Amino acid sequence: MARRPAANPDAPHVLIVGGGYVGLYTALSLQKKLKSELKRGDVRVTIVDPQSYMTYQPFLPEAAAGNLSPRHVVVPLRRVLPKIDIVTARVTELSHAERWAIIQPVEGPPQRISYDYLVMAAGSVSRTLPIPGLAENGIGFKTIGEAIHLRNHVLAQLDIAASTDDLEVRKRALTFVVVGGGFAGVEALAEMEDMARDAIRMYPNLRSDDMRWVMVEASDRILPEVGPELGRWTAEQLRGRGIEVKLKTFLTSAVDKQIELSDGENFPTNTLVWTAGAKANPLAKSTDLPIDERGRVKGNEYLQIEGTVRAFTAGDNAAIPDLTKEGEFCAPNAQHAVRQAKVLAENLVAALRGKALKPYRHAYVGSVAGLGLHKGVAHVYGIKQRGIAAWFMHRTYHLSRVPTFNRKVRVVADWTLALFFKRETISLGSIEQPREEFVLAAASDRPAETTAAK
Repeated sequence: MARRPAANPDAPHVLIVGGGYVGLYTALSLQKKLKSELKRGDVRVTIVDPQSYMTYQPFLPEAAAGNLSPRHVVVPLRRVLPKIDIVTARVTELSHAERWAIIQPVEGPPQRISYDYLVMAAGSVSRTLPIPGLAENGIGFKTIGEAIHLRNHVLAQLDIAASTDDLEVRKRALTFVVVGGGFAGVEALAEMEDMARDAIRMYPNLRSDDMRWVMVEASDRILPEVGPELGRWTAEQLRGRGIEVKLKTFLTSAVDKQIELSDGENFPTNTLVWTAGAKANPLAKSTDLPIDERGRVKGNEYLQIEGTVRAFTAGDNAAIPDLTKEGEFCAPNAQHAVRQAKVLAENLVAALRGKALKPYRHAYVGSVAGLGLHKGVAHVYGIKQRGIAAWFMHRTYHLSRVPTFNRKVRVVADWTLALFFKRETISLGSIEQPREEFVLAAASDRPAETTAAK
């Protein structure tokens, strides 16, 4: 790769905080719209994110179920953004009034960087509650690491159950609980149950009926995004697969992996998945930017941060008015984030060139959800679909949204191979403790007297 020209010291510096949907798509647009300026070094763009890749989160359930390779649901920032500076670090403090940010690299002391234009795109994090035992025993579902850990964990539970005669141990291993009935929870549970049902056929001493899958949802319905009718249909479909869907029910305790629910039920499990919502990245509270009562950065219809100049925001960490619904804000989802990023990039370029900005307006077109192989639900442009047709719509839509042609081809390749070969259902949990076997081997080679002395 050719060396990038040195930037003009007086060239405007654009800082993008976050490399998720908004950060990546904004940078892709800027890389295209400012191609000449970036080539000459007349403008500089920097992304700061703790990860060097963007995760396409709608594909996490399929990655967890083994339908997609984990590498194919992430986009390496340095590969797709060769004209952008990528800094793998976490922003810990920011002063827009003075145009500086403090970043903490993976290793080494904190650094202070200056900028001229800001894009606040820090995204969201899991929203948890102070439930006893949740922090110690819960598994999240927002990152590729969590998704693959959950896959390995579920498959490992089948190994545990098949290798013991202790009925209590087996029952605990084969009980799986998911808290949260939104997209993340329903898709995660449906895909994992579908995968486990395939995998358990390889265990002669286990049956599908031995597994217990439980969804816990505090409201009176699941998948509110697809509407009441399809939400009820989805709940019925899940129950038809033997999955317990508990509505108007809360998790009250998970101490010692003992689940206690608000309906009075109490049972043990090794698997507790928490998908009960998300909240704006708390980073905003360490800045001088205006935030609302939910911790979101306040933005206007032009995606500018309220009360500031040369500062923009969008995505899950932003409160952007929805011009199609008076008095409401844009929902925190990929559909808005991708489109907001495009308008944000156009407005940022317009600001650099002294031109007028345009407002962000997008009417919500609907939602799609996968419920396992060949199963899905969709409500798009007023059209309701169920089963294989909805599953096909789900895959088609997200294939069109995943960034870069490279990733689209790899995803299609994974899906195509799955038509001819069964998915692999092997637990590789040992990769999470890669030194364990080496440490045990090293310990066994120590002289007896050394071990005794210790």
